Amino acid sequence: MQADWEFELGSGAPVIEARWSGFVDLRLDPGHVFRLPEAAQFPALGTVLLRLNAAASPVWTSKCDFFPSLAPGEFDADELDAPPASSVHAVACYIDLLPRSDQQWAVPGRIARECRALCARLHAIPLRFCRVDLVIRRALIAQDSNDLGITAYLTGCGPTPADAASALGAALAALADSIAPSGPAVESVKKLQ
Repeated sequence: MQADWEFELGSGAPVIEARWSGFVDLRLDPGHVFRLPEAAQFPALGTVLLRLNAAASPVWTSKCDFFPSLAPGEFDADELDAPPASSVHAVACYIDLLPRSDQQWAVPGRIARECRALCARLHAIPLRFCRVDLVIRRALIAQDSNDLGITAYLTGCGPTPADAASALGAALAALADSIAPSGPAVESVKKLQ
């Protein structure tokens, strides 16, 4: 699977606001996940949000979005390991990832090591037609905090919209498998839907 990471910390760079006005803490209310518009549009995103916010996960999420259709110029088929015939349609999403309170990423070297290790795990997964890009950003987790977080951008493509959605779903599952173990939250997804 294609994966890469980078820092985006300069002046004017986007910042992850952990508790923005629409924030729903899925750690406290996992049943809310499928009431999120993004998860309603793309249920595989909801399943991954449950896994990433489960008690056993080393991260939690503060925001996500889903893009049901990308124009050809908005993605690079080569970066998705896809020939032209398999890159007619594309979908994407992003998830803001923040560390559990006992594992803060305040030091750039630590979060860089974790991103490199995560990319290595993702590269070992035999998936094509998808990609994960991890962008390290400043994160406002608590008042006056100087923490870091990761925005994970995921893209999937295919010859049909359904194939593109399937590729994105596989990329989301691979990301969750590489970060958070399966557990009771995954088993309870069917009960929540």
